[in-house]
Amino acid sequence: MERHISILDRNSIMWRRIFGDIVIWIISSVVCILWRVMASKDAILSYVAFFAVLMVAWVLIGLLTMKYRRSYKEAWYWQEMLSMLLTGGILMGLCAWLLPLIPYNISMTVALWMIGIVMIFDSVDILFKHYWKFALNMTIPPMVIKHRRNAKTKRPDTMRSQESRDAIRQAVLSLTTEEDYKMLVDKAHLNRQSTKTVASNEQFPLLQIPDYQYSTIVDLKILNNIRGINKRLCVINQKLPDNGVYVCCYRPQEYVKQKMLNSHPWGIRWIVYFFWFIVRRVIPRLLLMSRLYYDLSKGRKRMLSKTEVLGRLYYCGFEVDEIVPMGHIQYIFAHRHSQPYPQEQIKIYGPLIKLPRVSKNKKIVYFYKMRTMHPYAEYIQNYVFNQRGGMNIADKSDDDWRITHWGRIMRKYWLDELPMIINWLKRDIKLVGVRPLSKAMFEKYPKDLQDKRTRCKPGLIPPFYIDHPKTFEELYASENKYLDEYLAHPVWTDIKYFFMTIYSIVFKRVHSA
Repeated sequence: MERHISILDRNSIMWRRIFGDIVIWIISSVVCILWRVMASKDAILSYVAFFAVLMVAWVLIGLLTMKYRRSYKEAWYWQEMLSMLLTGGILMGLCAWLLPLIPYNISMTVALWMIGIVMIFDSVDILFKHYWKFALNMTIPPMVIKHRRNAKTKRPDTMRSQESRDAIRQAVLSLTTEEDYKMLVDKAHLNRQSTKTVASNEQFPLLQIPDYQYSTIVDLKILNNIRGINKRLCVINQKLPDNGVYVCCYRPQEYVKQKMLNSHPWGIRWIVYFFWFIVRRVIPRLLLMSRLYYDLSKGRKRMLSKTEVLGRLYYCGFEVDEIVPMGHIQYIFAHRHSQPYPQEQIKIYGPLIKLPRVSKNKKIVYFYKMRTMHPYAEYIQNYVFNQRGGMNIADKSDDDWRITHWGRIMRKYWLDELPMIINWLKRDIKLVGVRPLSKAMFEKYPKDLQDKRTRCKPGLIPPFYIDHPKTFEELYASENKYLDEYLAHPVWTDIKYFFMTIYSIVFKRVHSA
């Protein structure tokens, strides 16, 4: 049975590739015919039959050269190209041999041009397919997370010998400053035997650390130069005991930005920064450019925001205790809180994202949005709430440091919510209704309001734009009012709220939160 399915799969691949070549021949024929018409005004129909014969010959020769039999999962790029070149070469040779014997006035130049154009299009097609596979392929398998119980520190918390302390001091000073060293001695207890200092870019030395031997691990390699940050954090999570302390450091992207702006003349500084931003921030986030960028840069000198670093720590099972700025470097003190989230092979943060939201009947539905926050922002939502002792509607968009500068502009004019039209077309959402919420935000709502929310589909246009509440209490009241009306008169309520929203936007100049 499995062999039969495999044969069907191979035949399906073969027919898809033959169809792809036929499409390439049709496109190439149009290009070649238009070129001939522009050049000599020859009749188009005189070449149609000739190109059809060439196309059939190309497919038959391709079958003989096994051009359509290989799988892209197994074949290398050069094998595909070699097969294509062999097919084209044989077809050119047949044309050179047979055309002089044909009584019709068929130009050898036109035949060569035709075959050449097809080979160019086919080369681009093969290159794109293999690059697509390369760009989406993850060479490093996802991190396997071990589960453990009651892991306690094994090494005694005693003072190191003077010789050991001097050696550690020299090693730390080779990587950082005297001020940083004193801070780490005071806060991270470098001189204790229960503290382990690491300073390697590679993962292998970390794997050699015995499990639960040290209560504190101090990582002196800045995260900006580490490739595979999440895997590194997961390894350290496994090595630390319960509530063990991890100290890491990174260079904030705001420092790099200011340094770049200050190092160029006033007239061109923002132009230079714009292109730098495209190369260092935009391209690494693009789906088909991310792996190529990190393969070329080896993950060095990447731009990291405070949001991303904290989010990665929470994503990998840590809870942040303190952030200590030391010049252009920030040290983060965190303790092991839990097992890491299930690690994904590729976690790409492009401009268009899907976010899990609580929908009708408490079903989790993924909603499309434009990214307005730094990467990993979703993992530190509770951290931001707890840091402020809660968050209200009024300060969310002004002071939430997870939001990017361009994200604020997009939120102000609802540009970030435009992709939710996809969800509306998929009928995940209705035109008017309460805003879909993340699980963390949903759980902060009163129980009765949670029940009302999950009885209805969320909406693309929320009642928020009519009442424009300033606090969560006002937001709860606004949503309660809408839901009570909707559950009693669904159609009339949505029509009324739709036109009231249009009035608020046009005449009251209401903007998004």
